[in-house]
Amino acid sequence: MCGIFGYCSYLKEKSRKEVLDVLVAGLARQEYRGYDSAGLVVDGDKFGEVHYFKEVGKVAGLRKKIDGSSVDVNKTLMEQVSIAHTRWATHGPPSERNCHPIRSDPASEFIIVHNGIVTNGGDLRFVLEKRGYRFETETDTEAVAILTKYIFDQYQEKPTFTELVKAVLKELEGSFAFVFKSAHYPNEVVTARRGSPLLIGVKTDKKLKVDFVDVEFAGQDNTESRVEAPPSNLLAVPTATPKVLRTQSRAFMSEDGLPQPIEFFVASDAAAIIEHTKRVLYLEDDDIAHIAQGELHIHRLRRKEQGSLSPQQLAATRTIETLEIELAAIMKGKFDTFMQKEIYEQPESVVNTMRGRVNFDEYKITLGGLRTYLPIMRRGRRIVFIACGTSYHSCIATRAIFEELTEIPVGVELASDFLDRKTPIFRDDICIFVSQSGETADTILALRYCNERGALSVGVVNTVGSTISRETQCGVHINAGPEVGVASTKAYTSQYVALLMIALQLSEDRISFTERRRQIIDGLHALPGQIKNILGLDAGFQQLANVVGDNKSLLLMGRGYQYATCLEGALKIKEISYMHSEGILAGELKHGPLALVDENMPVIIIMTQDSLYPKVQSAFAQITARKAQPVVLCNEGDNAIPANAKTIRVPKTVDCLQGLLNIIPLQLLSYHLAVRNGYDVDFPRNLAKSVTTE
Repeated sequence: MCGIFGYCSYLKEKSRKEVLDVLVAGLARQEYRGYDSAGLVVDGDKFGEVHYFKEVGKVAGLRKKIDGSSVDVNKTLMEQVSIAHTRWATHGPPSERNCHPIRSDPASEFIIVHNGIVTNGGDLRFVLEKRGYRFETETDTEAVAILTKYIFDQYQEKPTFTELVKAVLKELEGSFAFVFKSAHYPNEVVTARRGSPLLIGVKTDKKLKVDFVDVEFAGQDNTESRVEAPPSNLLAVPTATPKVLRTQSRAFMSEDGLPQPIEFFVASDAAAIIEHTKRVLYLEDDDIAHIAQGELHIHRLRRKEQGSLSPQQLAATRTIETLEIELAAIMKGKFDTFMQKEIYEQPESVVNTMRGRVNFDEYKITLGGLRTYLPIMRRGRRIVFIACGTSYHSCIATRAIFEELTEIPVGVELASDFLDRKTPIFRDDICIFVSQSGETADTILALRYCNERGALSVGVVNTVGSTISRETQCGVHINAGPEVGVASTKAYTSQYVALLMIALQLSEDRISFTERRRQIIDGLHALPGQIKNILGLDAGFQQLANVVGDNKSLLLMGRGYQYATCLEGALKIKEISYMHSEGILAGELKHGPLALVDENMPVIIIMTQDSLYPKVQSAFAQITARKAQPVVLCNEGDNAIPANAKTIRVPKTVDCLQGLLNIIPLQLLSYHLAVRNGYDVDFPRNLAKSVTTE
């Protein structure tokens, strides 16, 4: 939700047009995060002068506005700081007035872009208005911009930019990421995060002398002391000069010790940076990064008691990491939309989830991220899955196989409800946090809640370097590749496979489950080919969309492993086609939902062959007796389905894997329903890819 992008260049000759192109491209790469307006600010020709460009709607509209402006785009700059933002409206409707960047006053002494919500923004606004400050917008961000000016005006001696921002942040409550720019500090930028993701890309012509930046804590001597470089391999032979000057870790000097041309890219998401550099540094909560004159300084807002901080936050350095994703992975290629591309990538994405982890010849699962913690997990008194949305459905889909293979009680919790109830958590609980982005706000808060109570926290995420992957004690990356479409598709199937592999590994010490485990691993081996076969039936799903597309509601029914399939299919349909759809547990039909069924209510019933097949047949008989004409999602070769019934045929596999195959037709159906109605498939209204606020 919201996207931040900042671009700083030092000793690098850039025309204003090049700067604007970088900013607009950075925003475009983050469109999937969800937004309703976009804006940016660049330096003007005179000292303190800036040029704003703002537009309600898409980034393409912002680009047109820039192209039609009279600003001198050929002006060249050796040093500059520019910031840009896509806004998801929370305080005030979408409008150019409320669009970021937000200024502190008409002279633009301070300019801010902001992701998140300042929960005490209303109180700050009230106090500042009482002191005579006038507000131009309805945003909570403007309260922060004006507060920055107010605090700056209180100083008798000019503070450093970092000191000023620290003073501002101490007054704020909520979850946020900020980028500050100021006329009082030309060619400098300060960024800070608490709860919302933020990373910094570094691009130089020559190799960097160091691959980390040391953290400057309040009260320590930060001048010429030496710092130990973080080891890349704990067993490696120490280098002859293992320590470097702190100033060298910040200045990014080249091997000859001289300052070098350098570019910094500040973004909410790695996708915005990948086309410029693969060298990135992830900020931790309460980190403050200051960029000036080609140097990057990282400060901590405060040092809490060590027990309340993660090891990453306590670390004395921030490592510059190398991104593994490729630019082609975030491009549409031959497909019309990202969602369509990601649906068709699933044969490969499930293979990537299993690659190097499943030995099909020896029927062995190896999850390196869990190896050390397996004995603890096997001794746990219960397993608690905590997730939101599609990730929650992947947990429901695999709950039964966890219970079967581990014989440990399993609970599945929606993160928001888990927090609302202040759910009891104990030290011998195993808490598994599932999130595609690894930045889901409610899931992160639940993770911290469980960490405080001493439970073992396990992360299952797609995004390497995300908050959940850093703050959990162990975990599994699903390796599905970047997912841009707001409606999650390949992440669901990869989460499903990853969770299934965890259950298989936990049960490997149980001889009684050997045959069951072999069946499942054989099913995993056949899975990619079966998914390809279903994708080959796409034309039939397009025709089905035309059959059900004129209705206002759609019911999906199933039970056992297929209940999660119904929930996820219904979510996909309502998410992108805006049709009301509901996933119903077939065993609950007579407890209310059957009242909805008549000849005008479209129904999809999942009747694939497993141990509950006779019970689903009973549900089928009940709805057809009420004159419903259901579409039956069933296995190939199932002759028990009435000849006159509309069917969707899928290959048969092991019961706990059948949901992986059954969801593919529903993903394609939702896609074709949205396209049929002319909706934007990748960016559905009112929704964002990464929900980074509560």
